[in-house]
Amino acid sequence: MHALQGASAPVGPLSGVGVIITRPARQAAGITRQLAALGARPIVFPAIAILPPAHRASLDSAHAALDQYDIAIFVSANAVEYGVPAPDVWPARLRALAPGPGTAAALAATGIANATIPATTFDSDGLLALPDLHDVAGKRIVIFRGEGGRGELGEVLRGRGAKVDYAECYRRAMPATGAAGLSEVLREGRAHALTLTSSEGLDNLCALLEAEDARRLRQLPTFAPHPRIAQHARELGFEAVETGAADAGLISGLLEWFRQHPLP
Repeated sequence: MHALQGASAPVGPLSGVGVIITRPARQAAGITRQLAALGARPIVFPAIAILPPAHRASLDSAHAALDQYDIAIFVSANAVEYGVPAPDVWPARLRALAPGPGTAAALAATGIANATIPATTFDSDGLLALPDLHDVAGKRIVIFRGEGGRGELGEVLRGRGAKVDYAECYRRAMPATGAAGLSEVLREGRAHALTLTSSEGLDNLCALLEAEDARRLRQLPTFAPHPRIAQHARELGFEAVETGAADAGLISGLLEWFRQHPLP
């Protein structure tokens, strides 16, 4: 069942602002706490359900061969949650790479410290710019990702001479219980902003909501931490603001927007 909530908000720079948080349930707690501390009213509606993989063959193979890899890349916090093996089997020599600080923090929480993250953009392009991935000819790399994930990262690394395996460790699904609670929030005017961390999640929202509620959703300022997600939102008719990366970027974007557009 979706966690849909709106707690009483203290006074702060986002006082009374209802912010829809669409990230998967287990990853929503941090930004929910931060927004509440700023006075916002978090409305948690996970737009994607994250489930174990339908088939574990590639994940089990990767776990069995960990000591044969030179580099392991985790594409998201979900990949960490569902893909990390038991800490005692992680080879000390195996370098871990993550696309951003959130994924690196998730790795650190499992005992895999000092994951390398990009210095440019927190995405595949940023990863590919890392010195660790420049001279990879002959190296073995495993990419922990969701089922059917984007393949550009692996293709570029193979073009650079690496041997790349995928470990598909989770799958994304449409939320199972519908959007009645979110529809109620929209109809009552309790939502003032929408945050996105996935284009697929936005597609799910639009599919779950009735036409009039989807129209109400499109009227909200929409905040996305990546240009690809922001562009997808614009193509669907949303007024999307591209923020800085991760939760900090989303919060900064919200603070700046509502500084210029305070609630009545």
